[in-house]
Amino acid sequence: MFNKIQRFIVADILKNRIVLAYTLLLGVLAWSVFSLEDDSHKGVLTLLNIVLLTTPLVSIIFTTIYLYNSSEFIELLLSQPIRRARIWTGLFFGLFFSLALAFIVGAGVPILLFVTGAKAIILLVMGILITAVFVALGFLCAIISRDKARGIGIAILLWLFFSLLFDGLVLFLLFQLSDYPIEKAMVGVSALNPIDLARIFIILQLDVSAMLGYTGAIFKDFFGTGLGAAIGFGLLCLWVLVPYLVSLRMFVRKDL
Repeated sequence: MFNKIQRFIVADILKNRIVLAYTLLLGVLAWSVFSLEDDSHKGVLTLLNIVLLTTPLVSIIFTTIYLYNSSEFIELLLSQPIRRARIWTGLFFGLFFSLALAFIVGAGVPILLFVTGAKAIILLVMGILITAVFVALGFLCAIISRDKARGIGIAILLWLFFSLLFDGLVLFLLFQLSDYPIEKAMVGVSALNPIDLARIFIILQLDVSAMLGYTGAIFKDFFGTGLGAAIGFGLLCLWVLVPYLVSLRMFVRKDL
C-alpha cells in the first residue's frame, strides 16, 4: 500500500501546474545563467543564489498547501486498515520525489551540461537535500495547526527566517561581538541553518571561500576535510529526519 500511495501522489503532483511552472522556471533560469556567463564558476554562483531562494520557498509552501488540500484523501486512507506511519511516509516520499524530480529536470540538466566534475554533483545533491529539508518542514507546518492560513503563515515565516533573517542575525552578532574571537563559533552557528550549510558546501567546492573572509578560512579548515564534509552532510540529513520524525509522531498521535 505504501508504494500505491507514493505512486498516486507522484502521478497527481507531476500533473500539477505549479510543479510544471516550477520546473520550467528553474530550466529557464539555469539555461539563461549558463548561456550569459562565459565562466561556469560565475554561473554556478549566480544559480546557487537563485536555487537557495526558490527551491526552499516552493518546497515548503507547496508541501503545506498540498497536505491541507488533501485532508479528505488522508481521512479516507485513515478509514482503511493501513498504519498511520505508512500513510505519512508514503505522502512524504511522494511529495519529495516529485519536487526533487522537478529540480533535477529543471536545473539538473543544464548543470550537468555546463558544469564539470564534482561541482555538478555537489550542486545537484545540495539542491535535492534542500528540497527534502523543506518538504519535511512543510509536513511539520501542516500537522502543527489545523487552520490552513496559520499553517501556511508558519511555512512562510520559516522560509523567511532561514533564507533572509538568519543571515541578518548572524551579521548583527558578528558586529556586536567583533572584539571577541567568535569565528570558530560560526561553524556551529551555520549548523542551525540548512541553507547556509548547502551554500558553504558549494562555495568550498568552487574554491572561492575567500568570499567569506576570515570566517571562510575557518569553514575551509573544517568542512574542507573529509570528516568535516561528512559531519556537514550528516547535519543536513538530520535537518530532514528531525522535522519529519516529529511530524510523524504528531500525526500518529493526533485525533483527526
